[in-house]
Amino acid sequence: MKTERLLSIVIHLLNHDTVSAAKLAERFEVSKRTILRDMEQISLAGIPIRSLPGVNGGYSIMEGFKLDGRVVNTEDQESIITALKGFLSAYDNKRYNEVLEKVSSILPKQQDQHIFLDFGATGENDEIQTKLKTLDKAICNKKSVQISYINALGEISSRLVEPIALNYRWYAWYLLAYCQTKQDYRIFKLVRISEFEVRGAQFTKEHGDPAALLERVFQGSGRKGLDIMLLCKAEIKVQVCEYLGGTITEIFDNGDFKMRMHSLEDERMWFAMLLSFGDKVTVIEPEELKTRLTETAENILSLYKE
Repeated sequence: MKTERLLSIVIHLLNHDTVSAAKLAERFEVSKRTILRDMEQISLAGIPIRSLPGVNGGYSIMEGFKLDGRVVNTEDQESIITALKGFLSAYDNKRYNEVLEKVSSILPKQQDQHIFLDFGATGENDEIQTKLKTLDKAICNKKSVQISYINALGEISSRLVEPIALNYRWYAWYLLAYCQTKQDYRIFKLVRISEFEVRGAQFTKEHGDPAALLERVFQGSGRKGLDIMLLCKAEIKVQVCEYLGGTITEIFDNGDFKMRMHSLEDERMWFAMLLSFGDKVTVIEPEELKTRLTETAENILSLYKE
């Protein structure tokens, strides 16, 4: 157990700059005194640990140090291959295909994969693949891109953006970019980018850590969320849980149940699913969603009235 913790600490330090003893103790669920002893053991093993004093101090490993590749065992390699195959089902990229081929060659041939990931819904669209490859190249080359973007309300705008990162979440691909038009960071859903052209202009500024920017922009995107309470019939329990993914809060004697879910107001899929369940699902709250469903149902009915 101790050996595994020591190796995990080394790997964690290799992937981060400077980490305090308190942060390490919290991550590995031990005391700071234990971390101090661990650092002594790691240093004695020949790994160049550097200790920095002060408020922003902590431990780090000297730049340029590399671990022996043997710390990655066969099981780890299988996990890497599974993750790469899943990623490639959504993004058919030559570079990652070559990485997959290299890692696969390391494994003994008799090993059997037993976990499979397939995000093929995003990989089926050639247009999305073209956007991914073009934007990926623009990010690597730090080239600005002119895009035409259609927001959730159907409004079209032209933007000159500096693409920073591509992100797959909520069953869709998104682009994180610095919008020169708005002078701020924005998230763009790839399927809503109708036109795009890579420009020769280089980025106007350095943008920092893409992962931190992604979370900051997604959290502060201003997209309105809805807390929804539903009353659902017992016979559609499986479908409701599968497609709406809420939390069941109460089950009645006849099998009917209440479910609470949270959704983004401007996303269409959950609203379409509610409509598809018809009279098997009743919205308890909020009132604004009841009104929206009623108006939509009336508009549909009006299409079929003589």
